[in-house]
Amino acid sequence: MNDKKQNPTQTRRTFLGRLSVGFIGLSLFSGLWVVLKSLIPNVLYEPPKRFKIGDPNHFQSGVSYLEEHKLYIFKQGNSFFAISGVCTHLGCTVKFSPFNQEKQITVRGKEFTETGEFLCPCHGSKFHGEGTNYAGPAPRPLKWHRLDLAQDDGQLIVDIATEVDRDFRLVV
Repeated sequence: MNDKKQNPTQTRRTFLGRLSVGFIGLSLFSGLWVVLKSLIPNVLYEPPKRFKIGDPNHFQSGVSYLEEHKLYIFKQGNSFFAISGVCTHLGCTVKFSPFNQEKQITVRGKEFTETGEFLCPCHGSKFHGEGTNYAGPAPRPLKWHRLDLAQDDGQLIVDIATEVDRDFRLVV
């Protein structure tokens, strides 16, 4: 029999020492990474809340949809109003569906001539032509946004940060 003691190349003490050094190094690297990452700004692009949409004369009578802004512009004679195309349920884009004939309806105690309705393709919400929800899971009416005329060139300006009442009309 061989009575020689085996001399392992790595003892428990050296293993635990190396493991401790590894954890300390990993902790320092993680902390350094967080510090370096915080020096780089996280900039999120947010579209402007107020923007020009064009000359009032370029809009046809009736409804125009501005896809990049998800916005419906209504022109009735020489008056304009803007309704958001974003469903108040989960943010899907609603579609305007015109009627063959105008309908007279009463919404919130006011008479209204309805030329169409908004339909949400995602979950079936329905909105009257002036944006009031009447069917489906949408909890609130569609938002109405403020319209103004630019002083410099006379273009229509939409302010999506400002919600207006359903009686609002910009007369040009």
